[in-house]
Amino acid sequence: MAQPMDPALVEALQQHLGLERCASAAYFAKAIWFAERELRGFAQYFKQEAASEQEHAGRFADYLIARGQAVLLHEVPSPRQAWASAEELLAAAFQMEVDVTSSLHQLYAMAERSADVRTTSFLDPLVDGQVAAEHELAHLMGRVRFVQGQPAGMLIIDGELSNGLHTPASLA
Repeated sequence: MAQPMDPALVEALQQHLGLERCASAAYFAKAIWFAERELRGFAQYFKQEAASEQEHAGRFADYLIARGQAVLLHEVPSPRQAWASAEELLAAAFQMEVDVTSSLHQLYAMAERSADVRTTSFLDPLVDGQVAAEHELAHLMGRVRFVQGQPAGMLIIDGELSNGLHTPASLA
């Protein structure tokens, strides 16, 4: 028999699962936007992010099932598909990551308040990964801002993304 869970925490986990599904759709829309502009590296990067968010949703579904809870899938609204620039698109993506991070922190706080150690243990690696993803996207956004939309700079970044180079520099 599964350990009982606070109903409010279950509802919040369900909502977060939906947030991850929405993020997946949003990232796929961003991949399409870049593909339409022949920026393959950016398109590939955002397609991978879409798959990653879908995997996160799957982890939440698996966790809810393991805890004896039903998984409720709500309708995923159509994502935004038009942006004035790559910088605007990246700013929207970064804000989405901030929102996902905030949701994870709220889940963690709820789990701690209800003394649900299983849930905090489940969330620990997700929070770490989310912080890293937010940092990576901030780095990419900063690089795009630095080149100020200049085609040559965008093509250099696109080429780096095509080669899997998207992590910030590390001095450690």
